[in-house]
Amino acid sequence: MVSDSSFSSANRSPAPKFCNSFTTRIFSDVAGDVTIVVDGESFLLHKFPLVARSGKIRKMIADAKDSNISKLELFDFPGGPQTFELAMKFCYGMNFEITSANVARLRCAAEYLEMTEDYREENLIERTEIYLNEVVVQSLEKSVEVLSTCEMLLPIAEVVGIPSRCVEAIAMNACKEQLVTGLSRLECESESTELKSVCLEWWVEDLSVLRIDFYHRVIFAMGRMGVRPDSIVASLLHYAQASLKGIEKCQIWNPARTKPTSGMVENDQKIIVETLVSLMPTENGSSIPLSFLFGMLRMAIMLNATIACKLELERRIALRLEMVSLDDMLIPSVRNGDSLFDVDTIHRILVNFLQRIEEEENEDCGYESEGMGSPSHDSVLKVGRLIDAYLAEIAPDPYLSLQKFIALIEILPEYARVIDDGIYRAIDIYLKAHPMLTENECKKLCKFIDCQKLSQDACNHAAQNDRLPVQMAVRVLYSEQVRLKNVISGSSGDGFLSQRISSGVPSAAMSPRDNYASLRRENRELKLEISRMRVRLSELEKEQMFMKQGMMDKAGNGKTFLTSLSRGIGRIGIFSGPGGGKRQKSGRKSQGKNGRSRRHSVS
Repeated sequence: MVSDSSFSSANRSPAPKFCNSFTTRIFSDVAGDVTIVVDGESFLLHKFPLVARSGKIRKMIADAKDSNISKLELFDFPGGPQTFELAMKFCYGMNFEITSANVARLRCAAEYLEMTEDYREENLIERTEIYLNEVVVQSLEKSVEVLSTCEMLLPIAEVVGIPSRCVEAIAMNACKEQLVTGLSRLECESESTELKSVCLEWWVEDLSVLRIDFYHRVIFAMGRMGVRPDSIVASLLHYAQASLKGIEKCQIWNPARTKPTSGMVENDQKIIVETLVSLMPTENGSSIPLSFLFGMLRMAIMLNATIACKLELERRIALRLEMVSLDDMLIPSVRNGDSLFDVDTIHRILVNFLQRIEEEENEDCGYESEGMGSPSHDSVLKVGRLIDAYLAEIAPDPYLSLQKFIALIEILPEYARVIDDGIYRAIDIYLKAHPMLTENECKKLCKFIDCQKLSQDACNHAAQNDRLPVQMAVRVLYSEQVRLKNVISGSSGDGFLSQRISSGVPSAAMSPRDNYASLRRENRELKLEISRMRVRLSELEKEQMFMKQGMMDKAGNGKTFLTSLSRGIGRIGIFSGPGGGKRQKSGRKSQGKNGRSRRHSVS
């Protein structure tokens, strides 16, 4: 066994006296007969101990035309003058310590100098190989340290196979630790998050010192050998935080910083981003934090990474879009003259999300998936609310084109919005920030608002909104009048519901596939209408409670209360049929309670 202790030569010569500077003379009392220059630094040495162990120096002296040659020069020596000094100490039989910090340099130097067993037993190649096999590859930490030193020893380190052995050793030791700490991990499940993090990620910081190409090989080997995906994800996060210093800052837009400082740094970070994305495990994608995915996407956009890299990040985000926060979606645009936010990226993410929902629905052949609580339906509703909030955030941008704004509105299906208050608010903000829109453009934008899906407060606001086209205000008032009549007549939308149910009967002339698609469409419309009715019922119950409280407070002034209520209803009935306004007004006096309740209903 070879340890980290002192290293002794097999045939040790009498210990010579060294000068303070090894680069000047090897002995203080014996003159050297050959000078070897390594990277501009001269070493005054003796031929005999060198040719006894180094095949390269022996050949150089033998091939020299002058048998009394006194100077040799070694080019591109691995490890530089310091490593050459250690190799010369070995030739002179001096003791020195082999460690994980110098074993790779010594092994490459021995290969360069051809210090094989053909010239002397237990030569430097043999001694370093023993240390690598018996000490380094048995330890994950030492393997990482040796692998990191190989960065400056290429390509000769690859020739002798040090990186490949270290990569395999790191992956194998990580798998062993994973098995050994299995019970500890189970214990951590019931402990604090901090303790659990320590149990899972103890080797993460060690891998962060590796260069990206070596890190790629290590993570790939770990995945091949079965290291847990969550451990790999933890390592990716730590490596990104250590290597991409600006990834946290990329989550907040800074107009002054649109590009990294230098081209070299930009290219290095671009390679790191692309490599980390390619290493993300596919087995357990949900373990990757969404904030990290958005941070990587911002970096990929800023560094102009490959299209495949950006599309992969967008696809992963789309898989869990219903869990995304609004702040994450506010991706700044890096192109000059464009809108402040990257709307195109969000549009592509939405396309991926809707494609996933469509695929999930096509895979479900039964009707169980079409229930009110189906995961796909709930996800679409959540994303609908998220996109409405996103539209309201980007609407004040004066550079946001109407085409892009409409594209984000119309991409979502109708059933994604139970209430249109969010989209109405976003459109109102956009109209306020873009006063130069033509009347046709305003009409084109407002046609996406369904007046029957506006709440009472939104209807009141829209009826008095000067920014909306006149036709829009008329539609709002008319729809409110129709709903008021429905409530007074007691229908409450039951006619619509029964109509939907009756229309859902499949036709004999339709194919089974068309029948199924028609039924699924009808189910979706029924769910949407039921959701509206639930919201409407909730507001009616709330208003009824307020009215009861008001009646109790004004029990002594019942006549005054009913009179004022009748006047309010009469004002609402301005859109009654011709000649029927007076009759409608007098007829509602006995229904004052119902009329007030309907005025605050939600359609």
